[in-house]
Amino acid sequence: MPQGLWDEANPRPAAVLVLFGVLDSVPARANGPVADDLDVLLLRRATTLGSHAGQIAFPGGRLEPSDDGPIAAALREAVEETGLDPHGIEPLGTLPVMSVPVSNHIVTPVPAWWTKPSEVAAVDHDESVDVFRVPVADMLDPANRANTAFTVEGRTYRSPAFAVDGRLIWGFTALVLSRMFDELGWARPWDPERIVEPQDRRR
Repeated sequence: MPQGLWDEANPRPAAVLVLFGVLDSVPARANGPVADDLDVLLLRRATTLGSHAGQIAFPGGRLEPSDDGPIAAALREAVEETGLDPHGIEPLGTLPVMSVPVSNHIVTPVPAWWTKPSEVAAVDHDESVDVFRVPVADMLDPANRANTAFTVEGRTYRSPAFAVDGRLIWGFTALVLSRMFDELGWARPWDPERIVEPQDRRR
């Protein structure tokens, strides 16, 4: 992995909410491994942020001393960023911690189910500029899957990406989703040689 700001002795703990739900406006047909109405909540980070600027991401952020672990932190951050009602969220546990060297974080993904969806929007535009729900079936479509490639100190790294409705989901967020889809048996064969270029290469 590229080192970036990585401080192996003092990585900062963070958590993100991987929130799945059902889109009411989409018929519940199952043409593939998941129903067409299954979706995941994402947001676009502000371009003024110091790391991962402009990228599509999960709601989330750093753990605070007042947080009772990563689940509490992920829910708190999601409320602050999207305005969702936490009473309609059922956390399903945590996934293994992942390191993000470029921003010096160790991040715990928190998968959850949206038992009672609520209205969401970008609450703090200094943090995020858009909040939206993406159908999982669209991300699983082989035509929408690709890799990003970038070179650091002479070494080329590849990372999963999803190109859906003009949005490019890549980096940490795409890696978490890709691993989940593989583990759940949802992934369909796709062409890993297809390379897409993010408009904003800052990771």
